[in-house]
Amino acid sequence: LTVVFAGDGTAAGSYGYTNSGYSVYEEENDRLTESLRSKVSAIKSLSIEIGTEVKNQNKMLSEMENDFDSTGGLLGATMGRLRTLSRGSQTKLLCYMMLFSLFVFFVIYWIIKLR
Repeated sequence: LTVVFAGDGTAAGSYGYTNSGYSVYEEENDRLTESLRSKVSAIKSLSIEIGTEVKNQNKMLSEMENDFDSTGGLLGATMGRLRTLSRGSQTKLLCYMMLFSLFVFFVIYWIIKLR
């Protein structure tokens, strides 16, 4: 068994590569590691931004849900008043209100049509 030593006293052939070849692989690994590190940091920042956007969207949806609930309550109260109005002796008043609403609708439609 013969072992060949390099100039610095280490066995040159014992690991299957020379010192110069090892440094090339090490430099390439370092370069690839740095590239991977930059990609991971970009993905991390992107995922943080996505999380922030999701939180903002959820907050906006919650506010919209509250607005729709309050509008539904207001509409329900208005419909209740209309039912009370129609049940009473004020049917004539309700008829006038409906005719007035139709008149306003047609006036607005006519104005929009002329433009």
